[in-house]
Amino acid sequence: MIELSDVHKSFGSKDVLRGVNLTLPKGESMVIIGGSGTGKSVLLKCVLGLIQPDTGSIAVDGQDVTRLRQGSSERDAFLARFGMLFQGGALFDSLPVWQNVAFRLLRGSLKRPKSEAREVAIEKLRRVGLTPDVADLFPAELSGGMQKRVGLARAIAAEPEIIFFDEPTTGLDPIMSGVINELIREIVVEMGATAMTITHDMSSVRAIADDVAMLHGGVIQWSGPVKDMDASGDPYVTQFISGSADGPIETVR
Repeated sequence: MIELSDVHKSFGSKDVLRGVNLTLPKGESMVIIGGSGTGKSVLLKCVLGLIQPDTGSIAVDGQDVTRLRQGSSERDAFLARFGMLFQGGALFDSLPVWQNVAFRLLRGSLKRPKSEAREVAIEKLRRVGLTPDVADLFPAELSGGMQKRVGLARAIAAEPEIIFFDEPTTGLDPIMSGVINELIREIVVEMGATAMTITHDMSSVRAIADDVAMLHGGVIQWSGPVKDMDASGDPYVTQFISGSADGPIETVR
């Protein structure tokens, strides 16, 4: 479904991606791990076309996304295939919950009648464990865990083929993190969606992933099934999942 070939991206003198090669099969859930500042978010934004890679190719279902012109109908159709759960929730403070969830259904090519969009929003809120009375509240009235659920409901509201999760458990306590991880896994399997998650939370990796890819030094150091991760034999993966200060990943002492 998604294939990156020799993708490079620099910002000034800083080389972030230095030849990323990665394949994500259709209907599978891949988690990209790596430390802060290693380029995980840049990689995701390159796939979405929010950032243009300097060189290399990115294909989504065989379509070269680097050739899609901003604002074109082709690009709009391309983006309509995606759902996104943002790291900080990224809810609109001035909109009630149901309008946040139905945001894409109230405008653009996916626009539906307001009453229908509200029904879909309430249905998706139920799917993530929130009751209909939450629909008319504002984000500021919700706990962090509830806000994350609303973000997840919004990500799936338009029944996307591909869903991206950016640090889905950041800021949540261990119990709520487990709840969100379980919800994500259930929903991805239920929808038959292709999923890409970026995180450094190993509990999320083990709960969500079919496959894992380790990004470090601007390249994929290792990739493979999550069941092979602990016995990968790769020193970068071993150090990262153990949280050790000793290994090839440099730490500030």
